[in-house]
Amino acid sequence: MDIMPPTAVSTRYWHRLEDGRVQCDACPRACKLNEGQRGLCFVRGREDGQIKLFSYGRSSGFCIDPVEKKPLNHFLPGTPVLSFGTAGCNLACKFCQNWDMSKSREMDTLADLAMPETLARTARALGCASMAYTYNDPVIFMEYAMDVADAGRELGIKSIAVTAGYMCDQPRREFYRHMDAANVDLKAFTEAFYHKICGGHLQPVLDTLMYLRHETSVWFEITTLLVPGENDSTHEIEALSQWIMENLGADVPLHFTAFHPDWKMLDKPPTPPATLTRARAIAIRNGLRYCYTGNVYDREGGSTWCHHCGTLLIEREWYQLGRWNLTDAGQCGQCGASLPGVFGGKPGHWGRKRLPVRIAAASP
Repeated sequence: MDIMPPTAVSTRYWHRLEDGRVQCDACPRACKLNEGQRGLCFVRGREDGQIKLFSYGRSSGFCIDPVEKKPLNHFLPGTPVLSFGTAGCNLACKFCQNWDMSKSREMDTLADLAMPETLARTARALGCASMAYTYNDPVIFMEYAMDVADAGRELGIKSIAVTAGYMCDQPRREFYRHMDAANVDLKAFTEAFYHKICGGHLQPVLDTLMYLRHETSVWFEITTLLVPGENDSTHEIEALSQWIMENLGADVPLHFTAFHPDWKMLDKPPTPPATLTRARAIAIRNGLRYCYTGNVYDREGGSTWCHHCGTLLIEREWYQLGRWNLTDAGQCGQCGASLPGVFGGKPGHWGRKRLPVRIAAASP
């Protein structure tokens, strides 16, 4: 039976400094805190001389989505996923499209009680194949996310981290032992963009991508939101896609998605669809086999094609799946070439709908 969560839970990744402060070691921000202070993320802070997590068991934004909205196109395509997040974030992206949650300082008004076992049972009861930690970043509520993932794993429910990848090495290693899939936001390919627009640094994100590719079996895909005049130049897209090809390989899916004005970047225009088409063409030319466009209508750029014979494998119009030419083992129905990813046969008919969920009402 679920119990009410404590006010805060202790965490592992921190150390004491000689000046009496305590440093949080969950992410490269390395917040150094006196008693009673919170980190930039707001949900981790110092209490009783240690770093505690203050959002355990308190989540918001509960919805059932198609997994393609995460976006993941090669992980159980067409299946429903239970999505939720918490307050706070460890980056400060000026274009944040979930700023009402990621920048919230009012956890109790935005969140509902949702303990790990309840979430896992709800996902199973509603027919979800997975749960996604999203809307803000599970890096900052990793203890909660890992417990939810463990509860889900006991019931056969997989876990997806939708993350900016801004994390330190040791907590990253622990965190991804609990995850089955991830979508990592590679927000740009310059340090200047990360520093000026996100309040962070590029290298830790590249380190996360390298770790996922070379040291784990976690399935992951990459998303880059193209902001007009900031990270959409041909030169930068060339550099980004070449780095992925050289360091991660041809089979990691890359999504280029459209920006729309939000939060502190209301002065920028939406991304033209032609920019996404150009970026996809550049990445394919540089050897990446699975490149997608998102947040726009683009049947060709949203669908999955066989890298070997060019056959349409999974047709997508927005998040609605159409023609399906993939075997249960994830092979092209025309030539037999394997499609990298995690597949479980032809999916049902969840489609593109988004279903808000009340956890208490949905729980058995």
